[in-house]
Amino acid sequence: MKKFDVVVIGSGPGGYVAAINTAQMGLKTAIIEKKGIGGVCLNVGCIPSKSLLHNADLAHTLLNKSKEFGISFENLELDYSAAFQRSRQVSQRLSKGVNFLMKKNDIEVIEGEAKLTAPGKLKVALTAGGEEDVEAADIILATGAHATVIPGMEPDGEKILDYVHAIMLESLPKSAVIIGGGAIGVEFATIWSGYGVEVSLVEMLPHILPNEDEEAAAELTKALKKRGVKVHAGTKVKSVTKNDAGTSVLLESEKGEEAIEAEITLVAVGFKPSSHGLGLEEVGVEMDKRGFVQVDERMATSVPGIWAIGDVTGKLLLAHTASAMGAVCAANIAGLEAQKLDYRMIPRAVFSDPQVASFGYTEAEAKEAGFDVKVGRVNFIANGKAQGLGAGVGFAKIITDAKYGELLGAALVGPEVSELLPELVLAQANELTVTEIAHSVHIHPTLSEALMEAAQSMEAGGE
Repeated sequence: MKKFDVVVIGSGPGGYVAAINTAQMGLKTAIIEKKGIGGVCLNVGCIPSKSLLHNADLAHTLLNKSKEFGISFENLELDYSAAFQRSRQVSQRLSKGVNFLMKKNDIEVIEGEAKLTAPGKLKVALTAGGEEDVEAADIILATGAHATVIPGMEPDGEKILDYVHAIMLESLPKSAVIIGGGAIGVEFATIWSGYGVEVSLVEMLPHILPNEDEEAAAELTKALKKRGVKVHAGTKVKSVTKNDAGTSVLLESEKGEEAIEAEITLVAVGFKPSSHGLGLEEVGVEMDKRGFVQVDERMATSVPGIWAIGDVTGKLLLAHTASAMGAVCAANIAGLEAQKLDYRMIPRAVFSDPQVASFGYTEAEAKEAGFDVKVGRVNFIANGKAQGLGAGVGFAKIITDAKYGELLGAALVGPEVSELLPELVLAQANELTVTEIAHSVHIHPTLSEALMEAAQSMEAGGE
């Protein structure tokens, strides 16, 4: 039996951060991974998708904006397979980097599938064959989540896809239906439409990005429609039928029923926790009805010595949330003072075109919570850097409490707004007000000036 101080199950952004932190605190650490180091995010999620999104942005520019930038050519060829290969190279390079960090920090990597047999004890079915018993004083569950499967719409990897199938496509279809208007659905709509694929995006709730500010969702909807995406919000999917040509998707909305024919259908309607088969029920780890592991602010589960972080907890299914939870968990295991996470104030981003980034309360949520809301808003069309980039779509909206200027949240839509948001997140976390942002001198011309000007607009009276 191998013995460690800490064993982490899962090597995604939460798992490897937790392992590195505990190892650097002097704890003998191992990490168990059944697929690839780096988890979903690095291998088949946020990293390769950002590579594909950049390629799609270039393709969209060449196909639709070349004259605007004074670029002319004949016989343009867009090779999506080359874009796919580049995305795999990016993932592989970073995976090697995480492997290097494991070796550098003396973290033993055990390839296999782990199952709890008792508190502090694991049995690992090794990928190479055979089994291995592992013991640890503390075990961290970082097993993530997997795509929700809807009965009748089970993915086959050819005509009906989940996000993994979609990220691994080496060639593009001529047409696609995407079921689910969340971040994954919107990002694939951006990638595929960038190459000229006919895309229909279907969302059951009243607007796409249903967890985001309604005004931000409306702005993105306009942009997607402009690039040819057919957006069906407030629409249910009654069935998906496979046929010789691909798929037929039957929709139902206030307008009645409509069938859409497409080569492929991507089902991106959410995630379920990867908590099954870990032996959690047997050892008494508390889970909710959906299977998400319940944790306290320390990341401790109901069983002493068993901890959980990231998507498997259902707190906020984002890679950087998992990393932050991993650091908090490691500190608590080591008996050090740890940060307490405010999940509402963790930043969120969708890497569509234009991007959407937000944190905190939406304007509607702030009003519902009883705040005296004040809003500052500036359009990127008035921003010199955005105009220079040919990307004047969108806005920066800051939401504050009118009495003290306390930051309650923000909704940004526009070029590279995921890079702008941290300024506001940092300000809120350190109890700065809108006045400090308004008085902070920003470089001209930059996109970040939109934040300063939105803050200044509040000082002048706001919306």
